Amino acid sequence: MLWLCFALGVFVVVLSTVSLVSTFVLPRGGSRVQALPLFVGRVVRRVFLLLARPARSFDRKDGILAAVGPVSLIAQLAVFLGLYVIGYGLMQWHWTGTFSSGISEAGSTLFSVGLVRASTKGSDALVVLAGATGAIAVALQIGYLPAIYQAFNRRESLVTLMESRAGVPAWGPEILMRHQLVGITDALPALYRDWEMWSADLAESHISYPVLLWFRSPEPGFSWVVSLLAVLDAAALHLSLSPETAPSEARMCLRMGFTALRRIARMLHWSYEADPDPEGHLQLSYEEFVHAAQLIRDTGFTVERTNEDAWPHFRGWRVNYEALAYRLADVVVAPRAPWSGSRRHLPLELMAPNRPPHRAPGGKVMYDNKHRPQ
Repeated sequence: MLWLCFALGVFVVVLSTVSLVSTFVLPRGGSRVQALPLFVGRVVRRVFLLLARPARSFDRKDGILAAVGPVSLIAQLAVFLGLYVIGYGLMQWHWTGTFSSGISEAGSTLFSVGLVRASTKGSDALVVLAGATGAIAVALQIGYLPAIYQAFNRRESLVTLMESRAGVPAWGPEILMRHQLVGITDALPALYRDWEMWSADLAESHISYPVLLWFRSPEPGFSWVVSLLAVLDAAALHLSLSPETAPSEARMCLRMGFTALRRIARMLHWSYEADPDPEGHLQLSYEEFVHAAQLIRDTGFTVERTNEDAWPHFRGWRVNYEALAYRLADVVVAPRAPWSGSRRHLPLELMAPNRPPHRAPGGKVMYDNKHRPQ
């Protein structure tokens, strides 16, 4: 019986080590041994959702949920160390005589790097291994933090820039309207190109470090999911309404954007349609599309197709990313921006993008918050 417990302890220690190395040293997105950090993140998220439930405003909820990412980092280290204590406790049972004594021996040596022992009955070899394991686990977590925060800063840099480009929270049609209003539509190709590269970096970083999913933007109203969705919608609108003048960068941005969402979905073990029907159903309605298209026309943006002709093309693009973007926005509790789906944990009210007035000489307001999405 004791040797069976020893074997079980070896199994727990080996499995924990494989998961630890997969998480901190050799991250592989979608790997089954990486399921433990994902599970820990989901549990922490559920706890904070319960804590945030009484909050009435989004700002209060956002402030509470901002702790999910950092707490998940601490929790996953605690889980790894807890599993090591159990594993080494089972292995020490044979020498200490009782399971509780084995746990005490494993805990004292693991957290004191072998300098303190609960008893002298335990195996010296296991004491050395447990001490080394605890030190290595903590060192890997410390070394993991710079990579996490560098990836977070890279992600948030373009998200912050969206305040002047797409409003807060971001909305796809707003991007086209703002660029037309200030006469910088020639900057759209660079915007699409930057977000293509951003999407590639997002896929790599969030698959390698899943805990980044739970890190929220520093300011309420900002969200990497909503910002990406806004850029994809702007590119899809541009290609569908103005196919002759739309830059090729818009197409590449769309392709990389929904590819990044699919890679994240595979890491989360979500199912999705790899080759969706271009005429498939959208949650976004034709009426919402027509309303946005009219707002874009009102700014003087070059439009080459009628709404009826543009809608099938826009739908054909959006069907590739709408469902995954909506689901991800709901999971991370992103602001309920226009065209971003529903939220189970937020009020039903839409958060229309807040924008500064666009004034002409003489004080005339050309464009302000009255021009809002439906």
